[in-house]
Amino acid sequence: MQKIIITGWAGFIGSNFLNKYVLLHPEITFINIDALTYAGNIEKISLEVRNAPNYVFEHRDIRDIEALRAVYQKFQPTDIIHFAAESHVDNSIKNPRLFTEVNVLGTQNLLDLHREFNMKRFHYISTDEVYGDIPESGFFKEETHIEPSSPYSASKAGGDILTQAYGRTFGLNYTITRCSNNYGAHQNFISLIPLFISKIQKNEKVPLYGDGSNIRDWLYVEDHCDAIWEVFNHAKDRSIYNVGGNNEYTNLEITKIILAEMGKDESFISYVADRPGHDKRYAIDATKIKNELSWSPKVRFEEGIQRTLKFYLSK
Repeated sequence: MQKIIITGWAGFIGSNFLNKYVLLHPEITFINIDALTYAGNIEKISLEVRNAPNYVFEHRDIRDIEALRAVYQKFQPTDIIHFAAESHVDNSIKNPRLFTEVNVLGTQNLLDLHREFNMKRFHYISTDEVYGDIPESGFFKEETHIEPSSPYSASKAGGDILTQAYGRTFGLNYTITRCSNNYGAHQNFISLIPLFISKIQKNEKVPLYGDGSNIRDWLYVEDHCDAIWEVFNHAKDRSIYNVGGNNEYTNLEITKIILAEMGKDESFISYVADRPGHDKRYAIDATKIKNELSWSPKVRFEEGIQRTLKFYLSK
């Protein structure tokens, strides 16, 4: 039986992934490891999934290799999809060391155990932020030079490159996905869309960095999960894929959309000092995954933002 370690399952993307794929694949055991930090919440996983016979939860921190080894010895996993990460730029500016410990050294622990237990595929969830920013024209391709701007993106780049190095040095079977900004259900309230929805619900102004001109490519989280599953199952060994939504919006445009949907005007915007090293634009070229694996996003932004608003407003 295939037994897949899922790290960071109680976070945003990991919970959406499990809520779909655990029930779709009863023949696979999903062994879920999470430290349950501020970003992790068991309630993000549906009760049906938590009660499924092919679902297992182990409360572990990926920085503790001995605690991890005990889980591996107990279950003898075959593969891993590695979501777990410290993942917010603002927090990385306040505490860079934590991000290095979790995102680089934690990833190394998992890579070493992967070799020790002679496992098959190692899938690393990276980010488009490893590329740094890009001018107003052009797009990130898989071969674009990695040039991170923040402690967060540098730590994710560290795990990304370390995974590649284990492939070259030790023959590790890996795949990597680098995804654009996700949005959807179960995102932590430190992120732009859920934070702004929460603020407006409380009749508070939303804090927008700088002039709001920073551009991001937005992808609905369920589309991202489907891309991960395709790459994990069907991509060639040691391959990297960009995953994008082809939905570029400035932060100001996203803010105006949320305000309009919630019946508020631009007087609810509070322009605040920009954060250090704020990347101007991210833009993904997802041609490779479309051509090789026939993946492309299914959820249009207009539909996805409506689903997202409905989810948060119902809370």
